[in-house]
Amino acid sequence: MPAPAVGEGRPYIYLEGPPGTVLEDMLSLTNPGTRPLTLRLRATAPWVTFAANPVTVPPRTRADVPFSVTVPPDAPPGDHAGALLAGDDVTVPVRLRVGGPRLAALTVESVRIRGGAIHYALVNRGNTVLAPRLAVRAEGLFGEVLRRPERPLRLELGPGRRVELTEPWPDRDRPAVDRVTVRLDATAGDGARAGAEATRTFGTGWAGAVGLAAAVAAGAGTWWVRRRRRGARGAEA
Repeated sequence: MPAPAVGEGRPYIYLEGPPGTVLEDMLSLTNPGTRPLTLRLRATAPWVTFAANPVTVPPRTRADVPFSVTVPPDAPPGDHAGALLAGDDVTVPVRLRVGGPRLAALTVESVRIRGGAIHYALVNRGNTVLAPRLAVRAEGLFGEVLRRPERPLRLELGPGRRVELTEPWPDRDRPAVDRVTVRLDATAGDGARAGAEATRTFGTGWAGAVGLAAAVAAGAGTWWVRRRRRGARGAEA
């Protein structure tokens, strides 16, 4: 199996240019075996042209294959992701940034509390690659029941991409009887920011309804007693 190389210290190929330009780089393939290896090269985008294809790599040597990327005149500005493929086993990621106005935009969608988790979706509505961060907060009838500070999600969200995610929230950590509103706030670079909420009542059925009503009544009774005591102190004065 060949080992791909894209230059020392580069985990992927990065190219940048305005629409209508031709960008060039080099793909290196190393054959560690004892027999010649012939590989057909492909790309996930039609903008790529290889200088030679297929390529035969001699044993224990490296073949450097020039290639070019022709950016269409009408290519939308922003980040574009693709890959170069050699045979069936080798994939080299390619990141292309087309010049022009950049837009960082993010939405949080489809928030729901189900099973032992909070389900949601993140959608990149802009034209740049985003590295989202997420904060989670939940409020019940009498205060906060969940808070998770902002943290990175360890994913890259390309332009137009939608990803379905979950936040664990096991039954043992949730209130048995309450009406809870969960809010998710997501941020990313260049000022991208979004949030969404979902509400769920825990303790459904007669037992849950009675418990929830009792909790509400207890809270109202406490407020009434405090107010009455304050009124009594005012009358005594």
